[in-house]
Amino acid sequence: MDTALITGITGQDGSYLAERLLDEGYEVHGTIRTTSQDTGAFSRISHLLADPARVQLHVADLGDPYSLRRLIERIGPTEVYNLAAQSHVKASFELAVYTGDITGVGALRVLEAIRDVDRGIRFYQASSSEMFGSSPPPQTEETPFHPRSPYAVAKVFAYWATVHYREAYGIHASNGILFNHESPRRGKEFVTRKITSSLARLVAGDIDRIQLGNIDARRDWGHARDYVMAMHAIVRHPEPVDLVIGTGQSHSVRDFLEAAFSLVGRNWEEHVEIDPVHFRPADVHDLLADPSRARDLIGWKPTVTFDELVRDMVVTDLIARGLDPADHLVGA
Repeated sequence: MDTALITGITGQDGSYLAERLLDEGYEVHGTIRTTSQDTGAFSRISHLLADPARVQLHVADLGDPYSLRRLIERIGPTEVYNLAAQSHVKASFELAVYTGDITGVGALRVLEAIRDVDRGIRFYQASSSEMFGSSPPPQTEETPFHPRSPYAVAKVFAYWATVHYREAYGIHASNGILFNHESPRRGKEFVTRKITSSLARLVAGDIDRIQLGNIDARRDWGHARDYVMAMHAIVRHPEPVDLVIGTGQSHSVRDFLEAAFSLVGRNWEEHVEIDPVHFRPADVHDLLADPSRARDLIGWKPTVTFDELVRDMVVTDLIARGLDPADHLVGA
């Protein structure tokens, strides 16, 4: 039986990946930074924790190399997926050093532990389209990196660390350069989930306004459930690879607003205020993947459309607010 270790298992991607690997018959382990389970941080995997035999959690931290090495020695994983990070781009401007340490050097610490314990372990690094920054679209595996935030700078460091450990030590170490991927499990601090969760509050009559920043920024948005399938395929590929994962379609935040609000028959322009406080010091304006290599090499392609993604998020947030989607969705 294959054994997987997922750093960041309690996050959006970690939860979907754990489900995927369990379906494939894996023994799944995940890292957490605290033994406290009363903060709501485990909500995305609570359904998995109901059966302790399915997923085992361990206290470890990307900032502590000794905890990582001890854990890898103890469980002997065949695959390690490094998904943990300080992943909020805007927050990285205020937490630049912390972001560099955890998001960047943290990946290096995991790679060092693998080098010391077992170089046969396959390693996946969660790289990000934010690394491309201001490089013009479409972005491919050959597009130069031009990071525009401390988060993106840290991800570039982790990317090249992964390549180095592959070339220097023969580790099956790969990068998935994932473009924006969302779901109902996305954190509410991210713009897509902020929109859909706020829309549910608006429909419920709890608020009347939503404050946003740059709504003209364009992103390549897919569903996280599709993207964890790409992660697994990358790790299982006979040779380590670095692949761009995205839908090949670009939409603006304005487009997301239009799609979400139209589902409940509202005009977003009547409820959205642009507040400069939500703008980043340096922004990325247009990210668009060319995922053709991933399609050709690992046979991956997205299955969820942009409109289906928006609908999934809106419906889930309406239900979470105690609202019946049948009463509020246009044409339901």
